[in-house]
Amino acid sequence: MLAALAPALRPASAAEALAETALGSPDAPVTIIEYSSLTCPHCAAFHRDTLPKVKESYIDTGKARFVYRDFPLGRLALAAAVVGRCVDPARHFAFIDMLYRDQDAWSQSRDPLAELKVRAQLAGVSDSQFEACLDDKALIQAIQQRAQDGQQQYGIDSTPSFIVNGKKITGEQSFEAFGKAIDAALAEAG
Repeated sequence: MLAALAPALRPASAAEALAETALGSPDAPVTIIEYSSLTCPHCAAFHRDTLPKVKESYIDTGKARFVYRDFPLGRLALAAAVVGRCVDPARHFAFIDMLYRDQDAWSQSRDPLAELKVRAQLAGVSDSQFEACLDDKALIQAIQQRAQDGQQQYGIDSTPSFIVNGKKITGEQSFEAFGKAIDAALAEAG
């Protein structure tokens, strides 16, 4: 897994860093948008337990496309989201999967930023890139604006929240419950 993360290069701009991070075909009949906070334990559980099954059953089969959007709840979550956007965009999902898998270890540590830096280094982000990333005001503002846009457009106020072909689902969902929502969207898409 670590070999899949390194070496990673920092995107050239906030716009490049915020390019849509998605799994699956853009032509899939169902689009799932997740609003997620990297310090949210329910988000971590979704990424650990439900998303792999959704990926296997719906994304890999061309039935759904999954779009990830940061919705940081708190300063540490914002720092993690910013660092995640400084990793090579092609490796963004691998990095956030690592952060969710190791969430308790880094987010609950005595020095969570130091632990976040260790994980960023594993993803190929140098110390100077890490510091520059955390100081990137344009990137920070862009992440915050995207979260605010989610609030305004979809009424997002908690994580995880999902938009499945325009319909909002909130909270951690079992694969079965999530599958029902996707199947309903597939039926409507015809």
